[in-house]
Amino acid sequence: MNENKKVRVAITHGDTNGIGYELIFKTFAEPEMLELCTPIVYGSPKVAAYHRNALGIEANFTIIKDAKEAQEGRLNLLPVFDDEIKVELGIASEESGAAGLRAVDRALDDYRQGLFDVLVTAPIDNNEQFHFSGQSRYIEDHLETEGQGLSVLVDDGLRVALATRNLPLRQVAESITKERIVSNATTLFQSLRRDFRLSNPRIAVLGLNPKAGDNGLLGSEEQELISPAIAELVEKGIQAFGPYPADTFFGCSHAEQFDGILAMYYEQGLSPFRTLSACRGINYTAGLPLVRTSAEIPDSLPLAGKGVADELPFRHAVYLAIDIFRNRAEYDEPMGNPLPKLYKEKRDESDKVRFAIPRKRDDRTPHSTHRNPKEAH
Repeated sequence: MNENKKVRVAITHGDTNGIGYELIFKTFAEPEMLELCTPIVYGSPKVAAYHRNALGIEANFTIIKDAKEAQEGRLNLLPVFDDEIKVELGIASEESGAAGLRAVDRALDDYRQGLFDVLVTAPIDNNEQFHFSGQSRYIEDHLETEGQGLSVLVDDGLRVALATRNLPLRQVAESITKERIVSNATTLFQSLRRDFRLSNPRIAVLGLNPKAGDNGLLGSEEQELISPAIAELVEKGIQAFGPYPADTFFGCSHAEQFDGILAMYYEQGLSPFRTLSACRGINYTAGLPLVRTSAEIPDSLPLAGKGVADELPFRHAVYLAIDIFRNRAEYDEPMGNPLPKLYKEKRDESDKVRFAIPRKRDDRTPHSTHRNPKEAH
């Protein structure tokens, strides 16, 4: 792959009452961003101009009719609809959410034609007016690919995947199966190798119940489902460890010993991730042919129109998408030259190397009903 080739980054404008355009304008106000990639914003010139004026931001964009017309060194904007749309900043509405999805639909059409390399999506609000299962699921369903995508939350060296989708808590236990754990952990493993270029990644699997079931006293899922799934993963040559109790695992910084973490449900993974990432993480959908990222910004709609939205997670989402695109090219072409990473990881990886070497058990390691990661060969 040509290191100097500018990656074509498709960007959907998100909820038109939200912070999408603020994130986009602030991100590409940095000159080096246009030197790094060719952005193609799927949106509306009228809505973009409204946000620019409301925020008092100096931002220029070039209107194009087709993604093929995207010019390097410019913020390209491709209209996805011509009709008028009312913008009410910070107000949830069915119309504004639907306008966000129209941008996603057009982007997916262009992806099928090979008109861009990666996709970064701005937030779409899920509210009582606009019932929406999430962009990850929507994109996965409309790509019609085999298998399922896997949401992976990324912040530097912290990568947390979710074994189940967004579900009411009462449905979580019945949704967890040995097959689901094995499938999602395998997808995570493959993504860590191909998308993040980790040669022998180590995965921690969390338990479902408090204290990881406490040897069956607080639930049997760890013994009947999760531990057998881990054993099967190990048989497949995947370094999987656990199940670990989530509270001590994250609270005692044990996450730093692993390349990836598989949480059993939404709150178990999201709550500690958002705390550790200070709400500046990235959502990546692994397991799809399309590289898609988004900024992990909870409750973004109330920020709209105030000029206070932090663009750093969105910029990092662009960086990560480009890195993954390049990593895949490097992985698929073993003789290619390694490319420099844009999304830097600040964590020291040396511990992960040391922990792969047999050593005496450390009592500070979180309780596991399966095996200790420091005993791995």
